[in-house]
Amino acid sequence: MRIGVIGAGAWGTALAQVAVQGGAACLWAFEPDVVRSIREEQENTLYLPGIPLSPAIRVTSDLADLAGSDALLVVTPAQHMRAILAGAPVGTTPLLLCAKGIEAGSMALMSEVAAEVCPEAPIAVLSGPTFAGEVAAGLPTAITLACEDAALADRLAERIALPHFRPYTSHDVIGAEVGGAVKNVLAIGCGVVEGAGLGRNARAALIARGFAEMSRFGRARGADPATLAGLAGLGDLVLTCSSEQSRNFTLGLGLGRGQSAASLLADRRTVAEGAATAPVLVEAARRAGVDMPIAQAVAALIAGEMTVEEAIGALLTRPLKNEAQ
Repeated sequence: MRIGVIGAGAWGTALAQVAVQGGAACLWAFEPDVVRSIREEQENTLYLPGIPLSPAIRVTSDLADLAGSDALLVVTPAQHMRAILAGAPVGTTPLLLCAKGIEAGSMALMSEVAAEVCPEAPIAVLSGPTFAGEVAAGLPTAITLACEDAALADRLAERIALPHFRPYTSHDVIGAEVGGAVKNVLAIGCGVVEGAGLGRNARAALIARGFAEMSRFGRARGADPATLAGLAGLGDLVLTCSSEQSRNFTLGLGLGRGQSAASLLADRRTVAEGAATAPVLVEAARRAGVDMPIAQAVAALIAGEMTVEEAIGALLTRPLKNEAQ
């Protein structure tokens, strides 16, 4: 099975490194500098510095070069996925979506975006607790591969599985996507807790109550609760809420230390998906009648509508309630 990877950020590059160990893999990069560094130095010096890459990875800046792939791993930022897919040679080629987010405006999950743009393509989702550098370096990783077509899920899992990279299959595409999108927003909140010096108790509380918000939103979107309790939900939440390797966590860290969201986002070349997802998630939750106070606080911080102190105060002075609610 020939694999095409659309997007050569850190995660796309890591997945190309995984895919090429089981067969042919072609990686599409938007930036000419990335194409050059991978070709000439066997390293993505811009997005994944210090990790030697396989010379067998074919890299290109022309999406047409992905024609003939047996599956496409789509690793573009969530807010650009629609435009990139519209220009890609997809047809009936299976799509394995690897971006985590909700599209602004439409409030569509990535599988819904892909279904609109590429209606003939079978769709699967790859989501779970993964730092790109660790995957590319060959450290042990487990991840969820969700697809309604069980046979396709098995084929894709077998193609990308390695002794150190273990995909678990699932039927629940929506659950895998909800977990990946919501955890990015919550990771910003955990970074705020760390940056503001609120302590480990507060971080643990935010993770637990954030998981409750994720579960409520997931139920409203038709997710299987078991998916959210697994790698793509709780597993990914724990990872990204506890490490500065997470772009979303480090964004929150800066907010907690008093920096503005505008300045923090302007200084970034890489994407903190939670910043774009937060306001969309809050609006989607409002329309669904789902209570998500942590997500609301994060969205307000990103928009500059609240200070850190005001956001913390709003959360801590909410009416008392039963934990199961």
